[in-house]
Amino acid sequence: MKTLSSAARIYPFTKLQKIFLPIVAAIVIGSVALMIFKQPNYGIDFAGGTVIQIRYDSGVPTDAIRSALSGTVFDGAQIQEFGGPDEAVIKAPAASNSLGLDVGDQIREILKDTGGFEIRKIDMVGAKVGEQLRSAGTMAVFFSLVGILLYVAFRFEWRFAIAATLCAAHDVIVTLGFILLFNVPINLDILAAVLTVLGYSLNDTIVVFDRIREIMGKPGVSELNDTIDEAITKTLSRTILTSLTTLFVVFATYMLGGELLKPLSLVLIAGITIGTLSSIFVAAYLLKPFGVSVSAWRIKEAEKARIKAEKIRMRSLYERSAV
Repeated sequence: MKTLSSAARIYPFTKLQKIFLPIVAAIVIGSVALMIFKQPNYGIDFAGGTVIQIRYDSGVPTDAIRSALSGTVFDGAQIQEFGGPDEAVIKAPAASNSLGLDVGDQIREILKDTGGFEIRKIDMVGAKVGEQLRSAGTMAVFFSLVGILLYVAFRFEWRFAIAATLCAAHDVIVTLGFILLFNVPINLDILAAVLTVLGYSLNDTIVVFDRIREIMGKPGVSELNDTIDEAITKTLSRTILTSLTTLFVVFATYMLGGELLKPLSLVLIAGITIGTLSSIFVAAYLLKPFGVSVSAWRIKEAEKARIKAEKIRMRSLYERSAV
């Protein structure tokens, strides 16, 4: 552990590469394998179907509901308690969309002998609409990654841009692997969570990259590993505190927000954790394979400063001659 000053220390994160990089690679490979071999659990938004939310006067008779739905167009529907012991959600496959606009009347007729209840909400999504939403969601993630690439290339340079994009792609892949592993229903809310994780991860990565650029411009550090260690050390408290405060809120939402918000909160908890760890253990190290060098960076920045100074001098000479 190297001393930065009397009040700060630099932690040797780069020396841990041999330990955590194989772990990261294994997690990514496992996530990709899940994406290839495991069938996603698409929600109504992406698969199409009908969701009916009902409230009973006293307790949800799950077995009676399942028995009543058997042999009807709702046969095979999922029945889940929702928000409390008196409410339930019936999720029917896309075929039930052929019922038309009288779904409420039909469900009242089918369940009339299961007890007193009221229909709170009915949502219907066609299979074709669900397919279009899946396609649009994939494009949203793709264009987000392209936007990250362009933004970081403009603010830093192309090597930083590729590293940031690869780190963001890592976060998306691992988050999707988590979703598939725990069979989380994939719908528009989950897509919003994945895009939120993308933005969160990029924010942490930019903070680290900005500190790396700042340190490379100062004398005293000549090796990229030392620069990375110092940059991560200096941003570590900010990264951890920001993530913890966000996780506290999301965890509270998961525990107290009801069944509807649990999948969204669970994905956000996993994604924020993944994004935080990747900004510490992945993002900066991706600069090394692309040949980022402290000395080359300083030469490049010195040349930029020389050109800028020359432009200022020429402008000053022109203004004097004009007078």
